[in-house]
Amino acid sequence: MQGRILEAARELFAEQGFLETRVADICERADIAQKTFFNHFPTKLDLLRDIAHTGIEALMFEIEDIRKADLGTRDRIHRFFDTVTAHITEAGPKSRELLVELVHLISGDAAERSQQVQRLHAAFRGIVEDGLALGDVTRRHDPQALTEMILGAYYVLIFNYANLDDFPVRERGEAAASIVADALAPHPEEQHGTT
Repeated sequence: MQGRILEAARELFAEQGFLETRVADICERADIAQKTFFNHFPTKLDLLRDIAHTGIEALMFEIEDIRKADLGTRDRIHRFFDTVTAHITEAGPKSRELLVELVHLISGDAAERSQQVQRLHAAFRGIVEDGLALGDVTRRHDPQALTEMILGAYYVLIFNYANLDDFPVRERGEAAASIVADALAPHPEEQHGTT
């Protein structure tokens, strides 16, 4: 039942936006009574929180798949940002409003924000550690700082898309991937063993 509610909500949010979608609309689409909705989600914001958790889980799986792919770090970084911007673009313009609400929801809840940051940090740290093991990530900088750079680029991309009208998310995603990949790459002297 909860899955049906979430699916109906996602469809409606994509069609008419988060703010314009009423609980009654979701119940009608899911073919359930409002009491059933409220048995699963005390408020529409609780539903939104569940959608955020589902989105984070999907992102974690995508990062794990990227880590498992037979790619160098540069290509992994590009694939990650390509995947993120493709999802945003495919979701359509109403997804922007939903993303704004998700950002506000997570930003307002310190415990929620901390948990999500830690999970993303660990996932990006895995990409850095994989690259160090492959020898295609610089050792001139602390792995923690490199991880935070990836996380920061991701957050800036999402924040700007959510808050700036006509933000060219795909182009900025490509630029972010190139900048991050360049910053992670070993310097020539590292490749020749002179550091």
